[in-house]
Amino acid sequence: MVFQGFNQNDFNTFTIDNLDGRMEAIQTRIQPKFQELGSELVDYLAAQLGNEVYLHIAKHARRTVNPPNDTWLAIADNKRGYKKHPHFQVGLFDDHVFIWLALIYELPNKREIADSFLNKYDEIKQLPNNFAVSLDHMKKEAIQITDLEIKDVERFRGVKKAEFLIGRRFLSDDPLLADGEKFLETVKQTYDILIPFYQLAMRARV
Repeated sequence: MVFQGFNQNDFNTFTIDNLDGRMEAIQTRIQPKFQELGSELVDYLAAQLGNEVYLHIAKHARRTVNPPNDTWLAIADNKRGYKKHPHFQVGLFDDHVFIWLALIYELPNKREIADSFLNKYDEIKQLPNNFAVSLDHMKKEAIQITDLEIKDVERFRGVKKAEFLIGRRFLSDDPLLADGEKFLETVKQTYDILIPFYQLAMRARV
């Protein structure tokens, strides 16, 4: 199968009130698309990085009452998991799609990675103006790269639960999302820009 893009029905998944109904919709509407999209991206990133990477699709297995507000695919160099490693994401909330390089709170050496990002703060600020940063993967809100301040990176270093996700977001009605081929190309272009920061994080991880 070829990735066909996302549509309003995918975003409507997050209006389903109950856990079982929303999870079924995630599994039937969105996860097959993640599989198609992720398979393409794994091959692309492996070629760009020169090493094997692995696709992980969020299972939301720990949820027993509250349905998830978003869902995502992740790509990391670890076959068993991704949360403790720098990784790439594509995912959906009810009103937008996100494309991130994700550095989340479970990283065992978050402080060292944050230090390396503080040293490259000027380069982060030179990313395209349509890039954004999220400081909490659980929340919709993000900061435009133009509004990012050094204190935001310092908080990532100093606060245990603080996170740093950097990339792009597209509103649910953006025509790009309905064109699978163009969206895939946009994700690749976004990752190309983010790969040097991924590699920076990986070097700091050692």
